[in-house]
Formats: sequence, structure tokens, C-alpha cells
Amino acid sequence: MTALSWASLSTPVGEVSVGCSSAGVARVRYGSPAGGDSGDMTSRQLAEAARQQLTEYFLGQRTAFDLAVDWSGTAGPQREVLTLLDSSVRYGQTITYGALASRAGLPADDSILPARTVGQIMGSNPIPVIVPCHRVVASDGLGGYSGGAGTEVKRWLLILEGSLPPTLDWQPMDMSEDL
Repeated sequence: MTALSWASLSTPVGEVSVGCSSAGVARVRYGSPAGGDSGDMTSRQLAEAARQQLTEYFLGQRTAFDLAVDWSGTAGPQREVLTLLDSSVRYGQTITYGALASRAGLPADDSILPARTVGQIMGSNPIPVIVPCHRVVASDGLGGYSGGAGTEVKRWLLILEGSLPPTLDWQPMDMSEDL
């Protein structure tokens, strides 16, 4: 893996860290940065830009990310499905696992259904939030989410984007002191 520069921010769903290579955003993780900052000046600038755009997103001020993505941590069907998701499912929209599998042209094989394959790909997404795996839902509900506190993080993100109505305990982000 290429050396990454990291930046992080506090959000209502916990700490979010973003790691950038000189090619773009390579990792987003819930929690502290994964390792020290070992990137170059370009990756440090990209990490700071990504932190700023994530802050705007969590404040409800940004509906699309304008960031280069470093896809080098993905390959094959994973890359194909994640790039399709990133380019076709916008803020406020959702898609089912099965519909995304169909859109991606994933073949059914004897051991695993295409919708389940998409679920596994979403669970292995190295760039959640920016590559919006939270927008992929089950045909009968939310489905799973492997980031942060799991489905409650997914629910919070979908409420923020207007895909779900707010729950009584939902609170928007207030980072006025951080801006």
C-alpha cells in the first residue's frame, strides 16, 4: 500500500479518519487514523481537503464530494461495483443490493447470489461515506453496515441525506466551533 496522509474529524457517529495517497482518497475509517502520517505534501493537502469536505457533508452543507479517489486498494468486481455505485447513486437516493447487482451485470453462480456478492463488496468498501455504500439497502429494510456502530451509523447517514425520516433522538451535527 502506498504511504498515506491522514486527517480526522469528530462527527455525531464518532471519529472519522480519511487517508489519502498522492492519487486521492484511499481510505475512510471510523475511529482513529490507521497508522502514522507517512505521505508527501500532495497527499497531506488532499487529506486536508477531504477532511474539509467530510465536515461540510456531516454539517449537511455538501451533497457531493469533489475529490479524487485512489482505487488502487480495490480490484475486479469490487472496483467495478464500487465505481458504479459512486457514479450512479446520488445524495438522497438508495438502491437495493439486488438492483445494484443487476445494474453491475453480476452473474448468479451456484454458491452465492448476486445481491449477497454486492453486500460483501459493500462490507469491504475501503472508502465509506465518500463512496456511499450506506445508500445500498436490503429490499426489506436497511441491511447491514460494517462502519462505526453498524446499522445505526447507516441510519444516521440516510436521515442526514433525507432518504429516511428523522427518529426522535436524531441530532444533526453542530461543529460551529470547529470551522
